[in-house]
Amino acid sequence: MITHSSAHNAVRRLLGLATVRSVDRRASRCKAHRRFQLYLVTALGEASALLLGFYLAGRIWPAPAGGLDVTGLLFVLLPLHAGVTFQFGAYGLTSLQSWKRGLRLALCALLLSALTIVAIAGTFNAQFAKGVLALGMAFSGTGVVIVRHLAHQLASRLLPDGPIEIVVLSDTPAEVAHLGHPIVDARPFKGACNLDSPQALDSLGRAIGRADRVLVACRTDRQRWITALRGLGADVEILLPEFDALGVLSINRQHGLLSACVAMGQLALHERVLKRAFDLVTVLWLLPLLFLALALVSVAIKLEDGGPVFFVQRRIGHGNRFFDLYKFRTMRVEALDLRGTKSAVRGDPRITRIGAFLRSTSIDELPQLLNVLAGSMSIVGPRPHAVGSKAGDELFWVVDERYWLRHAAKPGLTGLAQVRGYRGATDTRAAIVNRIQADLEYLVGWSLWRDIRILAATIGVLAHPNAY
Repeated sequence: MITHSSAHNAVRRLLGLATVRSVDRRASRCKAHRRFQLYLVTALGEASALLLGFYLAGRIWPAPAGGLDVTGLLFVLLPLHAGVTFQFGAYGLTSLQSWKRGLRLALCALLLSALTIVAIAGTFNAQFAKGVLALGMAFSGTGVVIVRHLAHQLASRLLPDGPIEIVVLSDTPAEVAHLGHPIVDARPFKGACNLDSPQALDSLGRAIGRADRVLVACRTDRQRWITALRGLGADVEILLPEFDALGVLSINRQHGLLSACVAMGQLALHERVLKRAFDLVTVLWLLPLLFLALALVSVAIKLEDGGPVFFVQRRIGHGNRFFDLYKFRTMRVEALDLRGTKSAVRGDPRITRIGAFLRSTSIDELPQLLNVLAGSMSIVGPRPHAVGSKAGDELFWVVDERYWLRHAAKPGLTGLAQVRGYRGATDTRAAIVNRIQADLEYLVGWSLWRDIRILAATIGVLAHPNAY
């Protein structure tokens, strides 16, 4: 006879078995398992590429008598390449986050392995067909490129939302739904905060699963939640929306205490020298274009209405200090807006015929090379605005207080906002917010290479639909 107790125990055992199987199925689908599969497939694919590459090379270029043949070369090369590639991290998370970086590391490992074989052969006076090695490297390198590309395509299918498994722990799930990551509601696991209930911590651990990163978005008991999560073996980060309001750029440590950086100082001396040298070289290279434009535009402006060639406007520059910005005049003299209170719009009656052409081609901005030469502007940086500039009916700094932060760098002839297409009239709040966001991004982590890329990208937006 089956008693109630035995039936209950049987049900519990059945539920326990079902739970274990459910966890096992989840583990088989977790990203860590998928990543390992991709690493294994990539390693096997590259080994096959080496085997095929050197087989073809051996058929084309016979090995010398008494020297290392293809089999001997592969006997050394295969484990050497696998070890160096693994050591370089080409079979790791970095290779999945950026397959091109993984490819570069794999090719560098292949080259280093070949050079090692040459060095070993030279040390022991071993004979081998250098043509076989060269051809084998060429074929194998091509195969590695193909394998890495196919692995990237496979990774895109297996891990469409990226290789890192991220889980958000929140006591207000609706507020973090926009993050797009799986959310664990913290409220049912509140007992884990007490840190004296192994059962509650076990339940929380099972809910988190094998996540690589846990984002804590709890309004209360943050410290206790973090303590409860530190034993999971995952990266734990805390979301601090209040830091967004402060405009925190980075976190540092001062004498054992954490500090939040809310503003970036000037560049280091060598960086300032490098940026200034880049400005001067670029200006000197563009001066002939400025002189040609000056000659042609001056004649065109004088013929049209006889007014002044240049338009000088006071704008806000580095350190929130004013400076005079030079442009070719594009508006009728009586309609000039020295404070910039009204943005130009498409078909603006204030703009002259030659002015419309100058604006659409950005030629009107060329005199700012003189500002760069004088040091009040840089080639690349946040675009300077007039004192009265508005987004809709509100001044820029009223729309977004972060506006003043952008003046930590010299204003630029072009900038990150411009190459992203944020040009033209600022008739909405979003129009200036997008520009401010791009400018603040530019302030973080300056490099000469990024300035060069922005300048190169500017060529593609000189004639922009919003340039009027």
